[in-house]
Amino acid sequence: MRADVANVLWWLLVHAGTGYLVHRLPTRWLQRGGVLPWEHAVYRRVLRVKRWKDLLPEAGALFAGGVSKRRLPPGGLPRFVVETRRAELGHWLAALGGPVAALWNPPVGTLVMVTYGVAVNAPFVVVQRYNRARALRALERSRTRGSSIP
Repeated sequence: MRADVANVLWWLLVHAGTGYLVHRLPTRWLQRGGVLPWEHAVYRRVLRVKRWKDLLPEAGALFAGGVSKRRLPPGGLPRFVVETRRAELGHWLAALGGPVAALWNPPVGTLVMVTYGVAVNAPFVVVQRYNRARALRALERSRTRGSSIP
């Protein structure tokens, strides 16, 4: 099989496989993990995530029972936070698919595959962390005010 065909098939398998894997993870495994205190400011002021985040495709509901992050899911902000963790983990795992391509690619091809894995998945990781930071801040505000946010 040619390397270019193998690469396309590999990435289709990686993206579908990691998406399905994280979809199947129990919610209780995704209960922890926030963001660093300075992250939201970097995403907002430096990367200006709000301007481009909606241009990325959203496949959270691709598998039966999955949750789209375009709107607040049933379960409100706590569930949204969990789903951002799920999506972030899926994209980190997908990015790791690049080095495996060294099995059938020459060194330059492997470099291209690693670069692809990082370049394609990094924007999604950033958006998930940006959205999680916003949701966690809203949850914290609701706790300090004693209000109930869905």
